[in-house]
Amino acid sequence: MREDFSKNLRLLCSYYKSIAEVCRKIPINRSQFNKYLCGSSLPSKFILRRICDFFGVEEYEIFLPHQQFAQIVQVRPSDPESQDQRAYVEHIDKLQAQAQGRFDKYLGYYFEIYYSMAFPGKILRNLVEISAQGDSVYYQRIERSRADDGSARICHGKYLGCAFFLSDRIFMVDYETLTGNEMTQTILYPTYKNRINRLAGLRLGVSASDRREPACARVIYEYLGQRVDLRKALRLCGLFSADTDTVDSGVKERISNKVSADDKLFLAVAL
Repeated sequence: MREDFSKNLRLLCSYYKSIAEVCRKIPINRSQFNKYLCGSSLPSKFILRRICDFFGVEEYEIFLPHQQFAQIVQVRPSDPESQDQRAYVEHIDKLQAQAQGRFDKYLGYYFEIYYSMAFPGKILRNLVEISAQGDSVYYQRIERSRADDGSARICHGKYLGCAFFLSDRIFMVDYETLTGNEMTQTILYPTYKNRINRLAGLRLGVSASDRREPACARVIYEYLGQRVDLRKALRLCGLFSADTDTVDSGVKERISNKVSADDKLFLAVAL
């Protein structure tokens, strides 16, 4: 069964440009996937479900004798929707490939600090984790703020997205996962120092008001490290007044959204 599984898996991979591409798209660890390909081990039920969902086969089918499985794959009609999805993903993969290795020192946790679009005049501090899966870079951002109704109720938002390193700029695009009604884009300056302290840039999104105005704000990413105490880090997140001592004065200066009369564009403040 293990031998048939590995042969069937190699057959499915042959429809893609490379094993690396398959691992990026599933996504799955390349070294672990190689063990499945050579037949030295079998995946767990969770990983098996992910692999089968990606290739569009049933779990029992991938363990069939290889000749029987090959016939099923050859006569099965291709899914137009799946082809459209692969065409879309190819564009993302192309951009991700340009950033291979360049994100290594940027992986880890950050405080994201900017003036809130939902609560004008208030400073919002969120927690962001940038991580790598295979050759791709993803991130998640957690917002934590009190409700705007005078109560002690805490509001949470969770965003998931992809990060790209293109021509000396970091591009980040995500969507809000709880309601699915918002996407944001952040562009950051990289750092040329060996040690990361802060990254500066712009964040584009919409306000949480009924009018949902598109808005742009200067933002600072404050590096926390590869590992953090998540509970403590989240307790430090939230909404703060502009005169708070909780946020460093240097950060406040760089997230100010004021512009001078000579400015023709709204620009990020470089560190």
